[in-house]
Amino acid sequence: MSLFGIGVGWGRAFGPGWSRTFRCEGGIRSLRVKLTLANVALLAFGIVVASGVSVMGMRLYLLDSVDTQLMSTRDSIGGSRVTLEQIDSLTAFAALTDRYRSASGGGDGGGGGSGSSGAGSANADSLVSDGIFVVIGKGGRAMTVAGFAPTDDQRALVAAVSDPADLARDDVPHDIRVRDAPYRVTAAHLADGSTVLLATSTDALHDVLGKALKLDLAVGTLLLALLAVLTMFSVSRRMAPLEDMVETSTAIAEGDLTRRVPSSREATLEVEQLRVALNTMLHQVESAYRTRERSAAQLRRFVADASHELRTPLSAIRGYLQLYDKGMLTDPVERRRAWDRMNGEADRMGRLVDELLTLARLDQRPELRLRNVDLSRLVRDVAEDLRVQEPERPISVSAEGALLVRADESGLRQVLGNLVGNVRTHTAGDVAVRLGVERVGGVVRVCVADEGPGVAEEDAGRIFDRFFRAGGGAGSGLGLAIVQGVVLAHGGSVDVRTAPGEGLAVTVTLPERGVC
Repeated sequence: MSLFGIGVGWGRAFGPGWSRTFRCEGGIRSLRVKLTLANVALLAFGIVVASGVSVMGMRLYLLDSVDTQLMSTRDSIGGSRVTLEQIDSLTAFAALTDRYRSASGGGDGGGGGSGSSGAGSANADSLVSDGIFVVIGKGGRAMTVAGFAPTDDQRALVAAVSDPADLARDDVPHDIRVRDAPYRVTAAHLADGSTVLLATSTDALHDVLGKALKLDLAVGTLLLALLAVLTMFSVSRRMAPLEDMVETSTAIAEGDLTRRVPSSREATLEVEQLRVALNTMLHQVESAYRTRERSAAQLRRFVADASHELRTPLSAIRGYLQLYDKGMLTDPVERRRAWDRMNGEADRMGRLVDELLTLARLDQRPELRLRNVDLSRLVRDVAEDLRVQEPERPISVSAEGALLVRADESGLRQVLGNLVGNVRTHTAGDVAVRLGVERVGGVVRVCVADEGPGVAEEDAGRIFDRFFRAGGGAGSGLGLAIVQGVVLAHGGSVDVRTAPGEGLAVTVTLPERGVC
C-alpha cells in the first residue's frame, strides 16, 4: 500500500481533519505534495549518505582488526627465520603430543590415528583464525606439511594468488576469493626460500555489514514514511489559511463582497501578512464597488430627474406653439398670455440648464480663481438684496467690519445667493432670517438660518441630493447641491440643522487660507 493510501486510511480513522490533510486535488502539482516529496528526498539522501558512511566505517574497522591479526602472524613467521623442515618437525611434535593426550584419555588406536591426522592439519591452520595456512614451494605449488597433503582449500588459495612474492613485499593484505568465499590474504618468506600464504575468511564481516545495511534501510524507510505523514499533516495545517483565501475569493467572485479571510491560529507571519493585505484589498474593492453602484444609481436618478424637469417646460412651450399653429390663439390677450408663458418656461429651462452646467463643472473639479474676498461685505450685499426683494421679511445680519478670506468670489456669491433663494422659495414672506459670519479656530463660518417650518428628519439626509425637493415643493432641487459642490471645491463643508417647526439653519465652514 502506498503512503498516500495509508494517509487516507488514517484520515478516515481519525476524522475529517486528517482526511483533509491527505486530500491533494492538484496531484503532483499540489504544493503540499511537492513540499512532502522535497522533505522525503532530502531525508532519503541523508539516510543514504549516513548509511554509506557508517557501513564504510564499520568495514574499515573490522578489516583493520583482521589485517592486524594477519600482519601480526606474518611478522611472527618472518621474524622467527624458520624453515619448512622446522615447521614439519614442530607439526609432528604437536601431532605426537595430541596423540599421547588422546591415548591417555582412553581413546582407541584408530581414533588416535585419525586424530593425529586431524591434529596435524589443525595445527597447520591454527596460525591464522578461521583461515587457511599453506606453504608454497619454489615451483609455485602447495607443499606437504608434516606428511599431510594440501587440502582443496589450500590448493584453491594457491590458485587464487597470482604473485605470492608481491604479497610478501606488500605491507597490506589483499582481498581475494577462494571457492567463491571472500578472504584477506598476505604472505611471508621462510628462511629456506619457501613462501607461506596466510588467509582469513571475511564471510562473517560481510554478514555483519549486510545486516547493518538492512537495519539502516529498514529504519530509514520507517523514518521516511513517518516524515511523509507528518510533513503532509503539518503542511496542510499551515496551508489552511491559503485554502480559506481561495474559498473567500470564490465567494466574492460569486457576488458576496462582504466575505473576508478569517484569521488562523496556525498562520505563519508571511501568510498572516498576505491575509491582512488581501482583506485590505477586498475592503477597497467593496468600497469602490459600492461607490460605483451608488454613483451609477445617482446618475440614473439625475438623468431621470433632469429629463423630467426639462420635459415640463418643453411640453408647455410645445403646447402653446401647437395652439398658435392651429390658429386657436385669435384673441390678442390670449396670444400675449401664451407668449409670456413660453418666455417664462424658456427662462426656467435656461436656469435649469445653467445649474446643470454648473454642477457638471464642479464635478470636474475646476481650478478656482482665488483672491482676497471680504466675506462680511458679501453677506451684507445678499441681505440688502433680500430686503429689496421682500421688504416685509425680518432680516438680522451679524457681519460687522471686514473678514478677508482667499476664495473664488463668484462661487461664494452663488453659495450665498442659493441659500437666500432657498429661504425665499420655501418660507413665507414674513418669516425671519438670520445671516452671520465669524472666524473661529482657524476656520470661517457663514450661517443662514430661518424660522420657517423646517425639514423632516428623513428629508434632511437628502437635502443636498440633486433634484431633491422636500415635500415636493417648488424650485429645481439643484440649489443646495450647487452650494455643497462649491464649498467642497474650496475644501470646506456644509452642515444642516433642522427639525419640523424649528426652521432650517445651513452653516458653511471654509478653511482659513493665507491672505495676500
